[in-house]
Amino acid sequence: MAGESYVDHEVLKAFAKNKVNVPKEEAKERRRQVNYLRERLEDYIAAHPDFDLVKLRASGSTAKHTAIRRRGGTGSDADVAAYLRVGGPDIGVSTVLAWLEERCKEVYGKTKVAGDFKPSDHAVGITMRGSGLKIDVVPVLYTGEPDDRGYLVTSGGTKVLTSVTLHLRFIEKRKGEAGDGYRELIRLLKAWIRESKEGDPELRCKSFLIELLVAHLWDVGWNGKPLQVDDYPQAIEQVLSYIVRTGLKTPIVFTDYYTADDVRTTTDPIRVWDPVNPENNVARGYTEFDRQRLVNHAKATLDTLTTAAYATTKSEALDLWRELFGPTFPGE
Repeated sequence: MAGESYVDHEVLKAFAKNKVNVPKEEAKERRRQVNYLRERLEDYIAAHPDFDLVKLRASGSTAKHTAIRRRGGTGSDADVAAYLRVGGPDIGVSTVLAWLEERCKEVYGKTKVAGDFKPSDHAVGITMRGSGLKIDVVPVLYTGEPDDRGYLVTSGGTKVLTSVTLHLRFIEKRKGEAGDGYRELIRLLKAWIRESKEGDPELRCKSFLIELLVAHLWDVGWNGKPLQVDDYPQAIEQVLSYIVRTGLKTPIVFTDYYTADDVRTTTDPIRVWDPVNPENNVARGYTEFDRQRLVNHAKATLDTLTTAAYATTKSEALDLWRELFGPTFPGE
């Protein structure tokens, strides 16, 4: 296409490095703080054998290396899954969070003040004063199942069977096959969605859904071609084209840890199953309105990229790509 060379893989790779990826030193500091929290809590567990906190696992985008740099100082920088031993998953969420907050306060002792701990509806947020880093400690109700399976308490208060370890293994397997471009493509798509939500706050598309769409296209390809993880403009076009052409009506199932027959069918407008739990549609709660809005937005974005590909000047091409990634693109 005529203007493709104006915004090619190298331009997007540089943009990801300069504006999207978490800077190396910051990522290192996030992991150090998470490890410090884990070590403090694990030492506490060892000293209190009757303690009902069994183990801790780094989780979320930071652990998966799919996190993007923060904007505006809101949200969590890292997640830690705290596995709590319970007789069954029916215990009240507020009870669990109150108990977990007290344990975190005990672990940190007098090194932190009460304001550094902020419980939400599904996690205990801890702010590190020196760095400003925020870690969400998310309770997972553990009943002794293997592979770190336990019941995650979602922001809506629902308890969903999950496994932090198997989720990490799931993405590591595909990254191992595809190379570093796999996770950077996910980060670029997350940056696109974040920018899109700035213009349309009603647009719904969670990070995990982006990760699973990329995983699916890596597994099966699109239009007879593998997902082009070494050509970001082409790969982004493939993902957008998949969303538009399928309308997100085609169910997506992964068989790494269960068979397709295990999936509990639903009538949800978007059906993308959690690779660890065949009963959990990660798009549960998305309405037909949400589906159409996301598909229409992907179509508008695809149209913009098509126009950019035929741009006759670099300035024109960059202006069009800024509709995806905001005014800082290309971030040179």
